[in-house]
Amino acid sequence: MTVVKSIVLFVVAALFEIGGAWLVWQGVREHRGWIWVGLGVLALGAYGFVATLQPDAHFGRILAAYGGVFVAGSLVWAMVMDGFRPDRWDVTGALVCLVGVAVIMYAPR
Repeated sequence: MTVVKSIVLFVVAALFEIGGAWLVWQGVREHRGWIWVGLGVLALGAYGFVATLQPDAHFGRILAAYGGVFVAGSLVWAMVMDGFRPDRWDVTGALVCLVGVAVIMYAPR
């Protein structure tokens, strides 16, 4: 159950961080306005809180592992929200990152 909780928290964190960054991008680069930017800032702040809910107590481990989740999640977000189509190297890189997440977070210690 702890592994499932951790994975769910990584997904929620990714939604907040990637979504928040995307909202800021839309507000500034796509000229959608400061409300989008403000919502993005709130989402980015929420990401910071979600990360603290991880069962592991080591900040460095959580942040390092989340980096891999962020890489893969960013590609998924781009596919869904922007119509981006990753090539085989994007997918390979994301899979390598997710293997790294699994080793960092869930390898027996």
